[in-house]
Amino acid sequence: MTEHSSFHVDPNASHAHHHGGSPGEGRWRLAARSTQHCLTGCIIGEVIGLAIGIELGLATGVTIALATILSYISGFALGLLPVMKGRGLSLAEAFKLIWIGEAVSIGVMEIVMNAVDYSMGGMATTSFFTWQAWRGLLVAVPAGFLAAWPVNYWLLGRELKACH
Repeated sequence: MTEHSSFHVDPNASHAHHHGGSPGEGRWRLAARSTQHCLTGCIIGEVIGLAIGIELGLATGVTIALATILSYISGFALGLLPVMKGRGLSLAEAFKLIWIGEAVSIGVMEIVMNAVDYSMGGMATTSFFTWQAWRGLLVAVPAGFLAAWPVNYWLLGRELKACH
């Protein structure tokens, strides 16, 4: 247990009875919802970072770094705001509650999404507004979700990720 365990949702107890399944099944659903929420933040930063990097002709490594940094910023913003509002926490309190889970989840998503996008040539195009760029994203986004979903399941089970 962490010092903030009173803020955590017990994923085994609170959701299984709402969805009519086993406790583990409820946590899988909660992890899917958490992953989808996290992915939304990642996509916002990823798309903005890729668009800037590709349109400015930045090196691939710089484009990946920019997309990753912006994904962390937007992902944390989308994670912090509901926790602050829903639980009445300050920015610092909310950050302490979510930082580990968000950092790990976003990190896994970004590694997978950037690797898939890169391997499909999405970052090698001369314009973000080409099929090549968007094709990479269309495959990278579900790959990022599938990679982070079991990670979020594990994080929830260890009370290292807070529900939003």
